[in-house]
Amino acid sequence: MGKGLVVILSGASSVGKGPLRERLLADKDLNLSYSISMTTRQPKANEVEGKDYFFVSHRDFAEAVKNREFLEYTEFNGYYYGTPRKQVEDLVVDGKNVLIEVEAQGVGALKLNLPEAVAFFVMPESFEELEKQIQELYHDDQASVERRLNKAKMEMELAALFNHVVSNNDPEQSEKQIKEVLLKEMEKNR
Repeated sequence: MGKGLVVILSGASSVGKGPLRERLLADKDLNLSYSISMTTRQPKANEVEGKDYFFVSHRDFAEAVKNREFLEYTEFNGYYYGTPRKQVEDLVVDGKNVLIEVEAQGVGALKLNLPEAVAFFVMPESFEELEKQIQELYHDDQASVERRLNKAKMEMELAALFNHVVSNNDPEQSEKQIKEVLLKEMEKNR
């Protein structure tokens, strides 16, 4: 059995990475396992420990940083998020393909730690469309809208760090584009 492939999925804030991730994980041809991130924020009502995130205290997160247990980590809105190194390495050694969904600023550290990873950046149809989507999602919190818009602008500038840029104006087409690339990479990995 060969080593698994590491797939990085990122994109502008609120561009629709989550639904695209779910489509890719459901595709049996890709044999993808999801890398569960660690976070210091509290779980939302529908989130499950060990499925959506590993929820930890700030102290535990800081200890993991000190012990170099993350492939990358970042802060957003006062909370920390990180990709656990051991989880990803164990899955890859077991021959599993691993999907890591990460903030765009985390791709640099991931590519340094995992240079063979295939990285995809999901781009919005247009910034105006993205702005409309963010306004709809966070309409009751203008400060959050502004933070996310500024973050999205910065993230879009990082798209050049990725192997592949995919437009998300048609989720089915986006999934198809990513799948084509991954099947070729999987073939090379055999």
